Amino acid sequence: MIEKRDFYINGQWVAPSQASDFHVIDPSTEEPCTVISLGGQADTDAAVAAAKAALPGWMATPVEERIALVEKLIEIYPTRAEDLAQAMSMEMGAPIDMSRTQQVGAGIWHLKNFIRAAKNFQFERPLGDHAPNDRIIYEAVGVAALITPWNWPMNQITLKVGAAAIAGCTMVLKPSEQSPLNAMIFAEMMHEAGFPPGVFNLVNGDGVGVGSQLSGHPDVDMVSFTGSTRAGTAISKNAADTLKKVHLELGGKGANVIFADADDKAVKRGVLHMMNNTGQSCNAPSRMLVQRPIYDQAVETAAEVANKVTVGPAMQEGRHIGPVVNELQWTKIQALITKGIDEGARLVAGGPGRPEGFNKGYFVRPTVFADANNQMTIAREEIFGPVLTMIPFDTEEEAIEIANDTPYGLTNYVQTQDGARANRMARKLRSGMVEMNGQSRAAGSPFGGMKQSGNGREGGVWGLEDFLEVKAVSGWTPE
Repeated sequence: MIEKRDFYINGQWVAPSQASDFHVIDPSTEEPCTVISLGGQADTDAAVAAAKAALPGWMATPVEERIALVEKLIEIYPTRAEDLAQAMSMEMGAPIDMSRTQQVGAGIWHLKNFIRAAKNFQFERPLGDHAPNDRIIYEAVGVAALITPWNWPMNQITLKVGAAAIAGCTMVLKPSEQSPLNAMIFAEMMHEAGFPPGVFNLVNGDGVGVGSQLSGHPDVDMVSFTGSTRAGTAISKNAADTLKKVHLELGGKGANVIFADADDKAVKRGVLHMMNNTGQSCNAPSRMLVQRPIYDQAVETAAEVANKVTVGPAMQEGRHIGPVVNELQWTKIQALITKGIDEGARLVAGGPGRPEGFNKGYFVRPTVFADANNQMTIAREEIFGPVLTMIPFDTEEEAIEIANDTPYGLTNYVQTQDGARANRMARKLRSGMVEMNGQSRAAGSPFGGMKQSGNGREGGVWGLEDFLEVKAVSGWTPE
């Protein structure tokens, strides 16, 4: 078991103000892998005070110097890559090979993209030719509370910290208590990179404690939160009294619309995408909508692919999926699988219980339901596990209606060889992102949703703008 660690406040590691221990569980073994302290109000106040004190100096630091420090962080990142991979694999269950490539790789990818975006961003610009004495100035929002989830830890930490640092914000990071070790390693990296004291602070805690203290704190100017819609709603309510900015990246129930003319790898690609990270991704294509002429074959293919997905411990090398993060999630997923059966969906792969050969660990059988309709619970709720729901459709209009009939609006997917139809679908689907024919979004593309999937945009120029205020200045004197 890893030794308990302190908090990082004002450029140094400090002991928590109270002894409130939390056991972090290795989901592959159900055994504790470390113990952390959950922060109290005094810890939150100290971190916010440090960030507030550092804000004037950090805002006044030329953006070129802020960029240079993030570039230094990028230099350090590969030296801690294996430490990050091992931590995430142990604490949240990502298979070690996947952790080394996708989980660790996401972090440095986002940092590099922020550098590219920042070097082309005009933090001061003319309003326009019609107003030669007006200027628009982009300046830091202020003290930012960054509350990150357990499912893609480095992805979310770097999307927030990289943008906030370049924008000139100071920050307090509260990582998920389920996956805190990678965040502590990241704090060591920030320290080694030479960020001034108080610019970056880390306090461990849960949502009810430190999370609520940050979102309601009068000296916090902004909350950037990634997590469940339920928690996002609570944060928004708690932040309302201080009218701080709240940027949310929340849940999803993405539709993967497969037309009859889709390429022959579309169904397999969709199943494997759904199972990646054990289904624990807010942008997972969890509803597969298939046009009726190819529906029966698609169901057969999906079941075949899912049955070939292997399950194994997180620390085992190879291509497999690991456990879900904890007992609470495992129990929720099992209940939803049972609900799918009870409501009449046809189980064609997987099902309740652990996979064969496992009597311990939070492992879930890769599961596929066919013949579902969009009113079933498994088509409405975000399951956050390796469970795919297949729904047939006849026409393009019906596909759009089913896809949009959800409170969520994060990512939808379209598979068709008809370019005009693909473009029509992209315009009509109500989601912050649409990915077509297996093509991922390019570097710097904004990540975020609409409706109950949130209101923020992370990554690239849009990620920077999330942490910037817009100031209009008239009577500007040329320098």
